[in-house]
Amino acid sequence: MLISVTVKGEYVDMIANPEVSNVFRIRAKIVSEIRKTMESFGFIEVDTPVLQEAAGGAEARPFVTYHNSLKRDLFLRIATELHLKRMLVGGIEKVFEIGRIFRNEGISTRHNPEFTTIEMYEAYSDYESMINMAEEIVTRCALVVHRKLSINYQGTEIDLQRPWRRETMHNLVKEATGIDFIAFGNDVDAAKEARKAILGNGEESKDNLLIQACISVGHVLNEVFETIVEPTLLQPTFVLDYPIEISPLAKPHRRSAGLTERFELFICGRELANAFSELTDPMDQRARLEGQIKQHNNKRAILNSKSSEHNRENDDYSYEVSLDEDFLTALEYGMPPASGMGLGIDRLVMLITNSASIRDVIAFPVLKVQQ
Repeated sequence: MLISVTVKGEYVDMIANPEVSNVFRIRAKIVSEIRKTMESFGFIEVDTPVLQEAAGGAEARPFVTYHNSLKRDLFLRIATELHLKRMLVGGIEKVFEIGRIFRNEGISTRHNPEFTTIEMYEAYSDYESMINMAEEIVTRCALVVHRKLSINYQGTEIDLQRPWRRETMHNLVKEATGIDFIAFGNDVDAAKEARKAILGNGEESKDNLLIQACISVGHVLNEVFETIVEPTLLQPTFVLDYPIEISPLAKPHRRSAGLTERFELFICGRELANAFSELTDPMDQRARLEGQIKQHNNKRAILNSKSSEHNRENDDYSYEVSLDEDFLTALEYGMPPASGMGLGIDRLVMLITNSASIRDVIAFPVLKVQQ
């Protein structure tokens, strides 16, 4: 049987292998450089709650705990986003937090149940500002460690010279598959057929069960992107203009209907950052979050109907999703136009230290062991 434990012998590894402890020294230098960068742009660092009444700001299975005095469940945060946006409502126009995030999901070379991110929000800006911030943070960290912008990661030379490539999700998928998902309009069935032709998964696979639950072309497009395109994005690439259906917190695109002003940054085939021009309309935000809940519940119902083939306890959709009503109330008070970004510090350290696994850059990771 596989169980998860927090490794106890990391300190022994540090004694026996100086290169292990050196990674953590470099990590400290990277975090320090990130703080210096944020402060140089006039951002203020704050702390937001780890225990929350509603786990929001992302779609992920939360850890649940029980507060004895309050006699109710609380959740370890899955993102810092919604509380940082409350700071914008309160009048702090440039804000950031470096902190731990907790997601009760799988363990792999890229995922640990607790990990560290920086999230930042800037009033009176859009996602172009966050593109600049992403380049600033990564290049400054690379220079403080390597003193150059060409680094080797697992045998691949990565060129961090700016500016980095920018391309839309639609164009990248079309380039890789020859299929233009824009042509499907709102015909989700046609999109699913195209997806089936591209990926060719068996009818009883979990992926196909989930694709049955997709209610929009945008969801299908995203799955094709993640499967076909994402692993190929080795050099720094900003993937722009995500479908509105998979971007519930992002502002609608000012020129392209059905899309949002959102990007994700990919380096070495993995997502390093996620950012957008922020949605500030409280009515639109409520409708989007309600749609996200509907989509989640649809996926959960389909997987639960196949419980003989799929273990509900291990399924990513077997948890409840709720609205953060206080956040929606905060938007009603008025949030200024803004942009925001979350960047994975562990993955950045992996890149800069040439570490193959996330557990190599976390001092005490959670690992699977045999029992």
